[in-house]
Amino acid sequence: MKESKEVPRRSLLTWVSSVALFGSAVISALANFVFLKPRATYGAPSRFSIGRPEEFPPGSRIAIEQRRICVAREGNQVAVISTTCTHLGCIVAVSDTGFSCPCHGSRYDQDGNVTGGPAPKPLPWYQVKLAPNGELEVDTSVEIKPGTYYTV
Repeated sequence: MKESKEVPRRSLLTWVSSVALFGSAVISALANFVFLKPRATYGAPSRFSIGRPEEFPPGSRIAIEQRRICVAREGNQVAVISTTCTHLGCIVAVSDTGFSCPCHGSRYDQDGNVTGGPAPKPLPWYQVKLAPNGELEVDTSVEIKPGTYYTV
């Protein structure tokens, strides 16, 4: 009869603890690698395209809710006005007389000036330019003087 070869208890414990230590080192290294790659999102880009000038007929005011802006066109001039209420950041609705905030009742005229309600300042106007591809490009990081239109 053959004798079975038994593994000594000390060797077994050494092997198990070595595997556990190596496994924890691998998990720690992976966790550090994942930590180094930032998971932060910094919001929507401040420069974006809104389409060709022909998509905005003269005399129109078109709200682009995803971007929180209103594109106003007067003849061959285009302007972009924010639709974020300056009171608490609600999205204002575009109306025939201007803008109105459904949350707290702030009212703005066609140019975004405050006409009523708790809003502390007028709606900001953003810079708009014609990109090389022929589309209008808005930069929400650059506020311009209200009443300033871009000629297309």
